Amino acid sequence: MKTNREGPMNSAAPPVAAEHNANLLLAALPPQELARILPALDQVKVDVGAVLCEPGDTIRHVYFPHDCLISLMAVAEGRMTLEVGLVGREGMLGATVALGHETTQVRAIVQRAGTASRIETDRLRTEFARNPALQRVLYRYTDALLAQAIQIAVCSRYHVLEARLARSLLVTRDRLQSDKFHLTHEFLAHALGVRRVGVTKAASALQQQGLINYSRGNIEVLDPEGLAAAACTCYEIVREAGAGVGAPVLV
Repeated sequence: MKTNREGPMNSAAPPVAAEHNANLLLAALPPQELARILPALDQVKVDVGAVLCEPGDTIRHVYFPHDCLISLMAVAEGRMTLEVGLVGREGMLGATVALGHETTQVRAIVQRAGTASRIETDRLRTEFARNPALQRVLYRYTDALLAQAIQIAVCSRYHVLEARLARSLLVTRDRLQSDKFHLTHEFLAHALGVRRVGVTKAASALQQQGLINYSRGNIEVLDPEGLAAAACTCYEIVREAGAGVGAPVLV
């Protein structure tokens, strides 16, 4: 899959609390605690396909998405990938900083363009050390993110592709709060760790059942309840883990 490293980003100034409150983790902080870190937050724009980090990279910035969507990919042998997490406005990229890690373990690719709050890692560590409210928020999210990654790994090993694709589409729908979104066969193949032909067959099967409409990467969920029935039980588990940190769910 062809992707680009993160390019120059435009920052919006001065920082305003309302802008950063678009991220649910930041919005969960007491106003006085958020106010203290506002000067360190930049509002930045990220483009589709941008690679925000690769495995082994030093974590220099932490991102709190507003309306963008970031896919977390585990990478094997530099080419084989599997999506182990999806980060939207309910979460953050760089959560392992809260656990003391200095390097990334995943490839982070922007799945949907948008904006995010960005903070330098050293500044976040400083605030984390003296801010119990921030500690609670980040520990809670890190725990939920780990639970989702474990469940997705189990799902990838034991469940059929059609059910896994249904689960992936539903999670994306929840994060974006929309029945319509864009995901190419190539991206889905990398996310699910399969060949493109497998994604084509699975998507065709879901479309024939009247659950989705899929054309040139444009996806529309036609029957959410039916798609949930076609998905494996991992969707509900991932959904509940996300709900624990305020992840949006589209009903």
